[in-house]
Amino acid sequence: MERITHELLFHDRQAHARAASGLQLCFDDDDYRDHESWIRPALAQLGDVRGLRVLDYGCGHGMAAVVLARADALVSAFDLSGGYVAEAQARARANGVTVHCLQANGECLPFADHSFDRVWGCAILHHLDLPKAGRELRRVLAPGGRAVFCEPWAGNPLLNLARKRLPYPGKHRTPDEQPLTPQQLAALKAIFASVDVRGQQLLAMAHRFAPAKHLRAYLDRCDAAILQRVPALEHFCRYVVLTMQ
Repeated sequence: MERITHELLFHDRQAHARAASGLQLCFDDDDYRDHESWIRPALAQLGDVRGLRVLDYGCGHGMAAVVLARADALVSAFDLSGGYVAEAQARARANGVTVHCLQANGECLPFADHSFDRVWGCAILHHLDLPKAGRELRRVLAPGGRAVFCEPWAGNPLLNLARKRLPYPGKHRTPDEQPLTPQQLAALKAIFASVDVRGQQLLAMAHRFAPAKHLRAYLDRCDAAILQRVPALEHFCRYVVLTMQ
């Protein structure tokens, strides 16, 4: 419970600070799809969501929920933080879409078995007890359903050192969170029949220090070429996209 309390307080403080700063609630889909290089290919893994029941798992600011609702999905969204749930609700209203938002814990979901055809999550699983969360995720996923998650990855020892020691933009963490580990990935593979893992951002992890768009695009192209030729290097990427069925 101490871990959950830490997570709740941290993200409520973050959400309240965002609200106090004055939020721009309306946005274009591409603002979300392209804000990190893994988002667009990860969303593509969901396939056509028209008419499907989709859960935004750990919705945070709610941008993904809005993008999915605009694609004609029937969207539910939850977050541990009541502050972020409020932001997600406000963003859905501002963008003229319907999203059923509620406050919940990903390790004990308040949904019936087989409630969702698709589940989406970004930077959430690594905050959780993966065996508990994985079993709940499997429970609420309908037969033939698919869950797609984007998660920070712990496979690169130099990157792990930099995460601990170096300052960089957007470096905000709870006391208990760590990047997803191979051991946690093994726990998910024991729960799901299929877990596809795709590494994202090898050279392009320098995005953090190189905000220029032309340089970011060049690094993304380099990664695409390198990882296609040497897929084993995905183990050293900054993020992974998990597709679970």
